[in-house]
This record gives sequence, C-alpha cells and structure tokens, in this order.
Amino acid sequence: MKNLNTIGRILYALPFIFFGITHFINVDWYDSTYTSFIPLGPFTIMLTGILLIAAGLSIITKKYVKLSATLLAILLLIFILTIHIPHLLGETDDTHLMMSTMLMVKDISLMGGSLMIAGMASDKK
Repeated sequence: MKNLNTIGRILYALPFIFFGITHFINVDWYDSTYTSFIPLGPFTIMLTGILLIAAGLSIITKKYVKLSATLLAILLLIFILTIHIPHLLGETDDTHLMMSTMLMVKDISLMGGSLMIAGMASDKK
C-alpha cells in the first residue's frame, strides 16, 4: 500500500511541474489567451509557473507537503474564480464552452486531490 501512495503522490505532482515549466516556455500564449484575467501579465504568469513547480517538487520530495498542497488548492481555486468562470460566462462558441468547462472541472478535481494530500500529510514537515 505504501508503494501505491508513493506512486500516486509522484504521479499527482509531476503534471504541476510540467504545467509550471509551460508557464515559462509559453508566456506569450498565456498572456494572449488570458490577458483580461491576469494582472501584471508575464510577471504573474512566471510567478504562477514558479508556484506550480515548487508545489510539485514539495509533494514529490515530501517537504512541507501539507502547506504546499493547501496553497496549491488555493491557487487552483483562484484559477477557477478568475480564469475559468469568467471564460464560461463570456463564451459563446459551443466548442470553446465545452473546453472551458472541462478545464474548470479538471482544476476542481485537482483542487480536491490537493486537499486530500494535505489532509493525509503529516504535520511534521
């Protein structure tokens, strides 16, 4: 069972590192896609990338997991409230509406996973 927890924790955290890296590689795409939703443009995009990478590494290395997973859940909630919901409210194209809905549901699911990891993490680290 311990091996499954370790594998699950690592598989959960790896995409956040990937997402964080994409915030540096694709700054222009994020800036053009979410311009009206993101204050300070490229700075906020890169800061978000750092936060995502830090959370992923923290969860993998089991350092400050409770804190990192909780903060990650808060970051995902911010994404939902400031990016996904405004996109849903402003979307008129059915295909884009479906994609926006799926992205929001994905982040809701990831937020739930972060809260579960935070709840299972030891208070020692």
